[in-house]
Amino acid sequence: MNFLKKIKEFFRSLGPGFIVASAALGPGSITVASRIGSEHGYAFLWVIVPAGISMVAYASMALRFGVSNKDSILQSIASNYGRWFAGVIGISAFLSACSFQFGNNLGIGIAMEGISGVDERVWPFVFTPLGMLLVFWAKNLYKILEKLMVGMVMIMILAFFFNLVLAEPDPVQLASGFIPHSFALENLDIIAALVGTTFVLHGSIYQAYFAQDKGWKISSLKKGLTDTYMGIFVLAAVSILLITTSAAILHPQGITVRSAADMAMQLESLFGSSAKIVFSIGLSAAAFSSLMVNAVMGGGLLSDGLGLGRSMNEKMPKIFTSVILLIGMLVAVFFKGDAVYALILASASSILAVPLIAAGIVLIMNNAKVMGKLKNNLWQNVLAILGFILISIMVYFMYNKIVIYIQSL
Repeated sequence: MNFLKKIKEFFRSLGPGFIVASAALGPGSITVASRIGSEHGYAFLWVIVPAGISMVAYASMALRFGVSNKDSILQSIASNYGRWFAGVIGISAFLSACSFQFGNNLGIGIAMEGISGVDERVWPFVFTPLGMLLVFWAKNLYKILEKLMVGMVMIMILAFFFNLVLAEPDPVQLASGFIPHSFALENLDIIAALVGTTFVLHGSIYQAYFAQDKGWKISSLKKGLTDTYMGIFVLAAVSILLITTSAAILHPQGITVRSAADMAMQLESLFGSSAKIVFSIGLSAAAFSSLMVNAVMGGGLLSDGLGLGRSMNEKMPKIFTSVILLIGMLVAVFFKGDAVYALILASASSILAVPLIAAGIVLIMNNAKVMGKLKNNLWQNVLAILGFILISIMVYFMYNKIVIYIQSL
């Protein structure tokens, strides 16, 4: 009885970490992971480790800020380093969220077509208005998101784990994938995409807002860190599940995933229609959860960065959130071209904006006047710097790729 009570209390305590994970676990991350597994086998599993550690470092920093301050993190950055800096971070987060949103809408269409047979371009017109209704008329959006996202993440885990069990991966090859091997420079856009869908900095910084909305104080820090670690562990685990499934099933046959729909169809050809439906259910859960939370984070951070309000009960965060929802819907519906490469590029390009977010988090977390005893220690700064270096290297290598792609349009 005590054991069951502890399990109930554990799930009741979950919230911000799983909300952040659900934002990162969108169709972009699913497509990127599936593509990498089908094309390169287990070779790039190791990338998830430094990306996940970096995500833990930054999300836990934001959490420590959230439980120890009444002001929002961007309000504090504005007060200490200037409104312009907070504004630039807000704009960076908004652009990052917009790049993710395209993939979220594509994913909803692909997943719902796999389940219902109705054309994929119809579904963004259904789910985007539903999301906007939730933003404008929900009385307590945080509580709704908390319950909804924990449920969505659990559906994802069950769906993708089911497919992994069918795949029967080789444990030796799986373990070897966590050992870095040599790779060509042309693979760096794929690596950047995998980093970009695991190390999601606009999600990390929003951990401070979710902790404040949850009502956590310093006394809740231990519980909050457990939630943060669990959420990011789930984020990394789902990517590992997807890469491993593709590596075990598709890579040996020389089949390359060109879309999430390809992944579903290949599963159907190998395991029957049930596998396709299960995968599509997981994809739809990923798409809708990421569509909602990603838009809320991007809209909220832009509004707060500009000093126009930080709560989703206020007007401007709702408006900016709706703009992200609409941009994602319109681009997904009217986009023409290689959807998968564009989706991977969108996921990778989202990291272009995040060095500024990282710099803001590190600066405020080393401000003794703001953080007191909870300011960063040596090891926390070492991890933060390593994460910053990782993201900066990816930005450097992605810049030319993005310029070339835009010129080709």
